[in-house]
Amino acid sequence: MDKREPMPTANKLLRFLRAQGYREKRHTGSHLILVHPTRRMLVVPVHKGDIPRGLSLRILKDGGFSESEFLES
Repeated sequence: MDKREPMPTANKLLRFLRAQGYREKRHTGSHLILVHPTRRMLVVPVHKGDIPRGLSLRILKDGGFSESEFLES
């Protein structure tokens, strides 16, 4: 995400991750825990508004994705 790019909302990030094979394992408070068939887990905050740029990049990196893969989707 370029600094000029708008920060993603939780819904956009979740839509991308679900398309990549992640599924909801549980919802704890305002955080959604996703699991991939490879047993990789991610935690995504589900709040109103945008997810901060650094956090969204960390979630993508932990999931094994690059910023460009997310932006191209």
